[in-house]
Amino acid sequence: MRGRVAYSAGCMAEESVARTYIQQGHELIAERWRGRSGEIDLILRRGEEYIFVEVKKSSSHSRAAERIGGRQIARICRAALEFCGRLPTGMMTAMRFDAALVDQFGRVDIVENAFGMN
Repeated sequence: MRGRVAYSAGCMAEESVARTYIQQGHELIAERWRGRSGEIDLILRRGEEYIFVEVKKSSSHSRAAERIGGRQIARICRAALEFCGRLPTGMMTAMRFDAALVDQFGRVDIVENAFGMN
């Protein structure tokens, strides 16, 4: 039961974050995209740039940020490269890595370029 509640809370957090990006003019490309390298919570596009988003929910934004570790960052970056490798622009695709932090009240804090390079 506890796992189902956590999964549902995570899905609701991802939906809230996706709505936030869409309201800002981004196009939602994929939710929970899974490749050989791992899963990316949200993939969005604005213009020519693809945004890969890791959504973390916790009691506070700072606690959510603490839950993103180095191994997870490396996995997300590998998965993003795998995704971009399938695009016509390949590794020349403009990309950004954001962290979307959701607190216990459902407030969303988006940290742009949280662990990537432009």
